[in-house]
Amino acid sequence: MKAGVLTISDKGSRGEREDLSGKLLIEMLSSAGFEVSRYRIVPDEYEDILVTLIDWADREGLDLILTTGGTGLSPRDVTPEATRAAIEREVPGIAEAIRIGGLKYTPHAMLSRGLAGVRKETLIINLPGSPKAVEEAWEIIAPILKHAIEKVKGSEAECARS
Repeated sequence: MKAGVLTISDKGSRGEREDLSGKLLIEMLSSAGFEVSRYRIVPDEYEDILVTLIDWADREGLDLILTTGGTGLSPRDVTPEATRAAIEREVPGIAEAIRIGGLKYTPHAMLSRGLAGVRKETLIINLPGSPKAVEEAWEIIAPILKHAIEKVKGSEAECARS
């Protein structure tokens, strides 16, 4: 399965901050058997985020796009708005699980506005920007990723536990 990692960071896009979260996601995805074929850092700009998500889903045909950053309350945090414009169907349970799981570590998890959804046959999930929060969110989503992607692609396998 092919994945992309999109880091949204003004400082990272200008080379003023190392992208630890994006690199961590690449490591975790690779360890889980994903081929990370796209990686990019963009500033906190709605159009840059939207164009990249659409390009990676429509032209590149990625199975999974994980974003990191831009999901908070700062005025420049527009990742959820760009994601909402890119997706065709929302998958609220993923974002809710990330927030609920994050509350075990910090009450600030409830401030995340991240989304998850589907565009064509691509699952897109917004993750927070810090490496620690990315690691915590990964523990929550990793067990469902392959099954979710199979369902997005039309698998008729049963979802019920046996």
